[in-house]
Amino acid sequence: MTDTQWPRYEVFKQDNPKKPHEAVGSVHAPDDELALQNARDVFVRRPSAVSLWVVLASAILMVTREELEENPGWLVKTDDGGVVRPFHIFTKTSQRRSMTFVRHAGQIEATSPERALQEATESGAFDAANVWVWWVVPEDEIIRSEEDDIDSLFAPAVDKTYRQQTHYGFVSPRRQKYGRQKWDADERG
Repeated sequence: MTDTQWPRYEVFKQDNPKKPHEAVGSVHAPDDELALQNARDVFVRRPSAVSLWVVLASAILMVTREELEENPGWLVKTDDGGVVRPFHIFTKTSQRRSMTFVRHAGQIEATSPERALQEATESGAFDAANVWVWWVVPEDEIIRSEEDDIDSLFAPAVDKTYRQQTHYGFVSPRRQKYGRQKWDADERG
């Protein structure tokens, strides 16, 4: 059986210019443009976003602290002779906040995602002892919302009323029964 699922893109949202991009989930799409549109439709329901990034999940190196501890030789320095390019480092440093998985922590110049992760863990700039999950994202794999796209991508959300689920309340079975009896009595007049 062949796979009929569209490719998965990870979505990174920036709520305001002073905050870093954060991973907020993923979308499936047949191409980059639709991935960005799907990300907007799914993750920008409130007017808090100023920037969206989408990246093919297969382009991201994702490693947990446990994986690094189980295989300490995995990040062995090698001279791979590749071209130096920028990589964005995302980290998860807390188990408390469930909504955000990883947050942008900085950038590393390296020849590969593995080398970028190695430099990040050894540099001291990323507080490696407190990182639960590392994501290494190649700069050239990021599909970004552009400055000119802000109105078309995010402005429609400004007018949309958003309410938490708790706003609508909960009707207990007892209240449903009582309400139904009262409605029936009112109908009979």
